[in-house]
Amino acid sequence: MYDLTGFQRDLLYVIAGEEEPHGLAIKEELEQYYEKEIHHGRLYPNLDTLVDKGLVEKGRRDRRTNFYTLTRRGRRELEARREWEAQYVDL
Repeated sequence: MYDLTGFQRDLLYVIAGEEEPHGLAIKEELEQYYEKEIHHGRLYPNLDTLVDKGLVEKGRRDRRTNFYTLTRRGRRELEARREWEAQYVDL
């Protein structure tokens, strides 16, 4: 996870928090968080990077809609990140 951008890590968190979210649902969630528009040219290349790194799987719901899920490795990486953060942040 150390080689991911903050945006890519946020993508992992959003995907983990939803059941097979499609790109538009991920985009809308991040737009609420960032309080600004997320362009497709930013969203989809970063999702593809996560797929290429083996952290996310992309499935096809229909001819126009893909959905995303974390891989086992993606879940492990996310959990390791949360454990690392917990060492430094005690809320």
